[in-house]
Amino acid sequence: MRTTISVKFAGAAVVAALAAAPAAHAVVVEATPADYRALLARLQPGDVLRLAPGDYVRGLPIRGLNGEPSAPIRIEGGDPRNRPRFVAQPGQNTVSIVDSSYVEIAGLDLDGAGVPVDAVKAEGRARFAHHITIEDLRILGYGAGQQIVGISTKCPAWGWVIRNNVIVGAGTGMYLGNSDGRAPFVGGLIEGNLVRDTLGYNLQIKHQRARPDLPDMPSRPSATVIRHNVFSKANNAAGAELARPNLLVGHFPTEGPGADDLYLIYGNFFHENTTEALFQGEGNVALYSNVLVNASGSAVRIQPHNGRPESIDVFGNTVIARDDGISIVGGNPERRQRAFGNAVFAGVPITADQASGNVVGDLAAAARVLRDPFAPLGELDLAPREPEAIRVDWPEVRDRATHALLDFDGVPRTSGTAGAYARGSAKWRLALERKPLPAGVPGCRRDAHAIERRMPLPSRLQRLLLTR
Repeated sequence: MRTTISVKFAGAAVVAALAAAPAAHAVVVEATPADYRALLARLQPGDVLRLAPGDYVRGLPIRGLNGEPSAPIRIEGGDPRNRPRFVAQPGQNTVSIVDSSYVEIAGLDLDGAGVPVDAVKAEGRARFAHHITIEDLRILGYGAGQQIVGISTKCPAWGWVIRNNVIVGAGTGMYLGNSDGRAPFVGGLIEGNLVRDTLGYNLQIKHQRARPDLPDMPSRPSATVIRHNVFSKANNAAGAELARPNLLVGHFPTEGPGADDLYLIYGNFFHENTTEALFQGEGNVALYSNVLVNASGSAVRIQPHNGRPESIDVFGNTVIARDDGISIVGGNPERRQRAFGNAVFAGVPITADQASGNVVGDLAAAARVLRDPFAPLGELDLAPREPEAIRVDWPEVRDRATHALLDFDGVPRTSGTAGAYARGSAKWRLALERKPLPAGVPGCRRDAHAIERRMPLPSRLQRLLLTR
């Protein structure tokens, strides 16, 4: 049985207490801007470093901190009404992670102050950073250039949970992996975040070359889940050669460990991009139960980037777009790429070799089928006027992907209604704020490492999603 000890002394005394504390005890250490650095390196599995309100100007270096699966090390703000604020300084990333695992960072404000450094970064010199939880951070002011990133991984990273964060005005919201494909991001859970007004990507996960042989890195098929986020590039988007989608996911290794990994992307609200498409992907992707709105351009482009589309399922989405609605081109002819059960209203609704059971039309048709598709945010309502009128035949999707039979709001689908909504009313009104994680939905829990217990995926799901 673990017990918790709350410790609050002068800095040197706290360090001594931590060093002497029995391993079986979880220590809660109260820290201030004056002493937190001395306490940080002494944390043991299960310990909590609780930061007092105030301005922290010496960064948060996570160096060789390794918790345990059932006893992560946690660094958190102590008062949600008066949060600790880390202010960026030249020459060092604000939260810097090296060779650490089972660490949770929560409840902090990160102020970039226009300094050209990243907010949170697993550094490229690190050998690994796995089972890291980044939760409830407010990341502002990291927009000095498009290469400045809110949350970045540049070393092999797996088992990350990135949950309920707000990133506004960054150069790039999240950039996971490296441009050469040699720092894979594997088996992550990205949920409940608001990322808006970035110069470049709201989120990019890079393509992957051969997976390195590292202790504890997943070798069996796994999934990265991206769900219930809000991604918007309505403002501040770079143009011309710097234009980027809201979300881009790259391919997995072409052979060996990781070749059958996949992205499960569902329940997200993709909002506006004045210079690029909302979503772009390749590799193995299931994109479902999302709402995508782009009055300035295209919505979904599945196409070659650094590799090519492999196993693709795009289903149960509602799309409003001036240009392309859903485009699937350039896929591996030995794999299946299909679009079904979508409600798409766009200049060119669907371009795909395998498309069936979709409800499509031009933008004018959207007003006849959906409740209020051209209203401003807060009033925008893309639920169907008459769900029974847009019932279509779907292929079997049971067990196809996590929560495949739930709609955008987490409501069970009881019929083959096309689009993201299973019924004629929306529970959550579309807005540029964090989307609440659906209550009572298995898996939408605060357990930071629940994703680990769900992976690797059952072999039946792999067979269904990854039919060659």
